[in-house]
Parts: sequence; C-alpha cells; structure tokens
Amino acid sequence: MPVQYYIFLSIALFCIGVMGVLMRRNAIIIFMCIELMLNAVNLLLVAFSKMWVDAGRVDAASAQLFVFFVMVVAAAEVSVGLAIIVMMYRNTHSVDINILSRLKN
Repeated sequence: MPVQYYIFLSIALFCIGVMGVLMRRNAIIIFMCIELMLNAVNLLLVAFSKMWVDAGRVDAASAQLFVFFVMVVAAAEVSVGLAIIVMMYRNTHSVDINILSRLKN
C-alpha cells in the first residue's frame, strides 16, 4: 500500500480532531479529539518509518519506539485530564468547558 494513503488518512483524522477540539464544549469529547490527533500523528510516524525501512535508510525500531513513548505520554495526559474533569464535575455538576471561565477571577 503506498504511503500517500496513510498520509491522507492521518491528515483526515488530524483535521477531524482539530475541528472537534475547536467546536465542541464537552471536556470529555475534547479529550477524545486530542487522542484522535495523537493517533493520527502516530499513524504518520509508523507510515514514514515503513517508508524509510523499505528504502533501507533506517531501522523500524526507532520510529516505533517513538510512537510507544507518544502513547505513554497520551495515557498520562488522559489520566490527569480525566481526574481534572471528575473534580470539575463534582464541583459544578457539568463538564462544559465554559464553566472554567469562572476560574479567571
């Protein structure tokens, strides 16, 4: 399968994630869209590593190891983010991010 298909798919996934982050107001959906963007970047990293391995320039382990670290950071981000959302829900009984504007004062 050509690398261009992976590039188009990851661009589409990343654009869907960006639009979800910019348009939605639900904090849980925003975190899901951020995860979608991270997975689009991971797909692109793996596709480029496959392309460079087929060309004989690099080994596949370096890019796939980087993808593993991105997934670990994403898991940590989700755990901290969900803890913040749970605390926000306990205090305000809503997961709407517009409520966070009260924290400015």
